[in-house]
Amino acid sequence: MSQIESLFATRLYRAKLSEHGDPIDQSELEASCWAIANDDEAGQTWCEENAYPGYTSYASLSDLPWRFPIFGDLVAALDKHVAAFVEDLEFDLDGQSLVLEDIWINILPEGGTHAAHIHPHSVISGTTYVAMPEGASAIKYEDPRHPMMMAAPPRRKDARRELKSFVYVAPDVGDVLLWESWLRHEVPMNMSEDERISVSFNYKWA
Repeated sequence: MSQIESLFATRLYRAKLSEHGDPIDQSELEASCWAIANDDEAGQTWCEENAYPGYTSYASLSDLPWRFPIFGDLVAALDKHVAAFVEDLEFDLDGQSLVLEDIWINILPEGGTHAAHIHPHSVISGTTYVAMPEGASAIKYEDPRHPMMMAAPPRRKDARRELKSFVYVAPDVGDVLLWESWLRHEVPMNMSEDERISVSFNYKWA
């Protein structure tokens, strides 16, 4: 009898941020994101010079937990989510752990996009969602085997989710998504009139 099995799984972790640690006040987190964005002149300048839509603190700030205590609470919760994902991935960390490498704010206005990219030099990357107004874009993940699919025909529109070339995930406020950092992803155009706000992060092997 023939047998077909799936090999080399690409895992995606999704959970409510509140599953680990004390609940995070999302309204306070959103207010903190805006306060930082409004005061971060270096970040605003970087965004203008690099034609980055909206605002990101990625290139300007590395001390969010020091600036606002709620980011310290957020990192404490994220540490637990990442630890749970590491267990699922069955990593052998040789007695070490994954630690936060960087964390930054993203504020994407109407019409803004974030082009497809990966996060080199990190192990786990992720995002937690602070404001997702109606019409805000999902996150789009790309099959990492694309460079090897030289002559492969396209998948049917009704293909099983694990066989699709691209997968869209529409998160809710308070969700956290985690994936291995080599997984290519992007944020399509924000079709909402309001800003899409998220906090992204990388974890490295200490």
